[in-house]
Amino acid sequence: MIAIITGDIINSETYQVSDWLVGLKAYLSTLGTTPKDWDIYRGDEFQLKVDPDAALKVAIEIKSLIKQFKGLDVRMAIGIGEESYSGEGISESNGPAYQLSGRTFETLKEQKLNLAIATSDKKKDNTLNLVFKLALEFMDHWSVVSAEIVALSLQNPDSSQQELADVLKIKQSAVSQRFKRAKAELVLEVLNFYDTTINELKI
Repeated sequence: MIAIITGDIINSETYQVSDWLVGLKAYLSTLGTTPKDWDIYRGDEFQLKVDPDAALKVAIEIKSLIKQFKGLDVRMAIGIGEESYSGEGISESNGPAYQLSGRTFETLKEQKLNLAIATSDKKKDNTLNLVFKLALEFMDHWSVVSAEIVALSLQNPDSSQQELADVLKIKQSAVSQRFKRAKAELVLEVLNFYDTTINELKI
């Protein structure tokens, strides 16, 4: 199984593309090569292939990167399934994972949702999507500094709050406050729940 994430940037027209595109490309480059593993097209839309275990963490990292630009957000659909054909680029590849991701992405705007998942197991989809909806209640409202601390902590999972404070050149107490405002502990709980659910899907 693979995971395909299809997404677009919300309110992208309010910034110069280069403002957010450089950081997004740099992050996607850590996950694979373009256009085989990821691609950005039509200016503000993207698609990438990742391991199912990492899909939600990747989606949240992308969200935390984009929301560091005030007023921007990202809409994403995760499709988990098989890849029946691997082309030279991700846009030429096909299979259930691509179809699930694409079809789910097309429904997000109408549902006013910024994150959803589709797998071969509808019951697990319903459970995960309910958890996602609840998490979006605070993730969609991250401030720039909340997004920054989430991104930094996800990229440095073994770092202490003091070490993160040193990177940001702020006090450890300020990092603690930012963690609380961003509800970073809840993000980790959501990720743990996702891991358990996806592992059950593989059995």
